[in-house]
Amino acid sequence: MNNNHRKKMVAPIIIAGVLIVYYVVIAAVCFLLPEIPVTVKVLLAVVPLALAGVALAMLSERIKEIRSGEEDDLSKY
Repeated sequence: MNNNHRKKMVAPIIIAGVLIVYYVVIAAVCFLLPEIPVTVKVLLAVVPLALAGVALAMLSERIKEIRSGEEDDLSKY
């Protein structure tokens, strides 16, 4: 992998990392809320954890695109 590919991967990795940490913290805070039934806590935590999973999947796809040389998705259309 050349240096140009690494430079292009830095921003997506940082942004996805921040989003994943943010969503996981929100899910953790949902579990720490007092006087809320456990089922409601689980339901409140599912959405942020799902969004963290989506962010991780999109990061994986973006890294594959960068490695394969498809930096500009609009060039396909």
